[in-house]
Amino acid sequence: YMGIQSKFQFNFFTKLQSMEKVREDVEEQAPEETLSTPGVIDKYQDAAKIANTVLERVIGRVQVGSRVVDLCEFGDNQINEELNKIYNNKKIEKGPAFPTCISVNEICGHFSPLKSEGTDYILKDGDVVKIDLGIHIDGFIALVAHTVVATADTSAIVEGTKADVILAAYNALQASLRLLKPGNKNDDVTRTISSVCESYKVNPLEGVLSHELKKHLIDGNNVIINKETFDQKADEHEFQINEVYALDVIVSSGEGKPKESEYRTTVFKRAIEKTYTLKTKNARQFFNEVIDKYPTLCFSIRAFEDEISAKIGVSESLKHELLIPYPVLIEKTGDIVAQFKVTVLVLKNGPKVITGLPLICLLYTSDAADDLLCVDLGGRRIIKKKK
Repeated sequence: YMGIQSKFQFNFFTKLQSMEKVREDVEEQAPEETLSTPGVIDKYQDAAKIANTVLERVIGRVQVGSRVVDLCEFGDNQINEELNKIYNNKKIEKGPAFPTCISVNEICGHFSPLKSEGTDYILKDGDVVKIDLGIHIDGFIALVAHTVVATADTSAIVEGTKADVILAAYNALQASLRLLKPGNKNDDVTRTISSVCESYKVNPLEGVLSHELKKHLIDGNNVIINKETFDQKADEHEFQINEVYALDVIVSSGEGKPKESEYRTTVFKRAIEKTYTLKTKNARQFFNEVIDKYPTLCFSIRAFEDEISAKIGVSESLKHELLIPYPVLIEKTGDIVAQFKVTVLVLKNGPKVITGLPLICLLYTSDAADDLLCVDLGGRRIIKKKK
């Protein structure tokens, strides 16, 4: 997920150290369950099916005049409804792995507003809308994100900068998927993303990490960095059989250097390695609910019935570093940001993509990519330069 530009170098290395400690703690508790463990792939695929279903339903409600907070609530409610239909005869934890976020235009991600505040947004004609959500079953996580344009005419062709950014993000993702197989390395993917974005004359967003996923771990230690810079690098890693990744490609028409916005942060994750006894009754009650319902994965303040107590609990928990915040990040006003994210199983015969929806490429036209050929191979759009 996205780091804050001004604090990235510090956050990046401290976060990796924290993730490594969590990983070690998890492995000490029980033998690690991987894709080779019977039943694990089924759980990933069941979570992915719900993620894709809910994503499609949310997209169906992206219309001019829709309220972002209503879309977020609808997505979260759909996640819970679908989860209530499965695994009811077994003692298996299940729930959201990442709350529904709807980030529009220059907002890069993590926008999941509260109804009680005046930060909601009403979709306008031509808005570029990013939908991001996640599910887990027994701790096995399926994440997905997709970008659409809100328009009164669903058959309208998207052109210009919006098309450049959306096509660049989608095609960079598709080209990168070919590389997620044993023997290739994470920096191969980073270079591919850069190459495709350069062809469309847009920029990959800095500070974005595609994490390896493990049981109850959304931000594993092995990562693919969306854009490498002088002070933002990822340790080289060769992909291995049975790894799982949330491949996340975010692209901007601007500089690709997001800043933390003034919007309230509403998405958090418990910092598992931290312990502290909170002083106030409201804060303790809130944190006990976090431990009970969201012990390892992400949640929104919106998920708590008593929003005021939740805000107090969040404030006190943050002071003692019991929660990890996911701040709302933005590019400059007028910039356009697009995102596509899929969950990928790295198998012996290559990558198996279990989340994500296809982009209807016929609805997008880009002058910036006139020197590109999009060749369809096995259902994937592969970018090749004309010779």
